[in-house]
Amino acid sequence: MKAIAFDLDSTLAESKQPLSPEMGALLARLLSLMPVAIMSGAAFAQYQTQFFPAFLEHTHFENLFIFPDNAAQCFVFKDGAWQARYDESFSQDERDRILRVLNEAIAETKINDLVPQTWGPQIEDRGAQISFSALGQQAPVEVKKMWDPMREKRQRLHAVLVKLLPEFSEAIGGLTTIDITRKGINKAYGVRQFSELTNIPIADMLYVGDALEPGGNDAVVIPTGIPTHQVAGPEDTREVIEKILSTSEQKI
Repeated sequence: MKAIAFDLDSTLAESKQPLSPEMGALLARLLSLMPVAIMSGAAFAQYQTQFFPAFLEHTHFENLFIFPDNAAQCFVFKDGAWQARYDESFSQDERDRILRVLNEAIAETKINDLVPQTWGPQIEDRGAQISFSALGQQAPVEVKKMWDPMREKRQRLHAVLVKLLPEFSEAIGGLTTIDITRKGINKAYGVRQFSELTNIPIADMLYVGDALEPGGNDAVVIPTGIPTHQVAGPEDTREVIEKILSTSEQKI
C-alpha cells in the first residue's frame, strides 16, 4: 500500500465531533510515510474546527489531501497554507434551482412528519454541496444514530430528488443527511483525483470507511477498484492505522 484514504465522520471521529489528539498523532505518523486523503460530506470549514486542531505544527501536511463536500473540492497544503486544488462549486442559478426543488420535495414527501425535533437549520449550502440534515446541523450524535440507522426514512426524499434533479448527484450520507453535488461528483471521483494528484495507481491505495455496505455513502468508491476496509467507528480505525504503521515503519 502506497496511499490511504479515510472517511471522516464515524470513521476517524464521531459525527461532527472533534478528532481526538490520539487519532491526530496516529495520522501524523502515517503522513510521514505516505499520502493520506480525507473524504467527507463535511465542508472545509468543518475540517478547520473538527479535524485540524488535533495536529501539531510539524505534521507533514504536504502529504495530506482534503476532499470536502464529497470530493466536490480538494485542498492541498502549499506555501504554508491550505489552497484549493479544484472547486466544483455551484453557480448561483444551480444553487437557486436546487434549493427550490429541495424545499418542494421536503414538503411533498412530508419527511418532517418523521422528525420529532430539530437542532439548528436542516439545509446547509456548503458551496460545492447542498445538504439536508433531517434533525438539523447540530443534532446530538446519539439521537442521529437512532433516527435512521437503515436509511429507510430518507429513501423517499432521495428518490424524489433523483427524479426532479437528474442533472445533479444525490447521495444519502452520514446519519441523517442527503447531499447534493454536481453530476458525477462523489467519493469515487475523489479517489480518481487522489490517484492523479499523487501519481499512485488506485490498486496501490486503501480506502477506510464505516459505510461500505450496499447503499452506504462510502460504497461508491468500490467500482474504482480501490481496496477497501470497513470499520465500525474510530476505535476500529485506530487499530487499522496501528497495524499499517507497525508494518510500514518496520520497513524503514
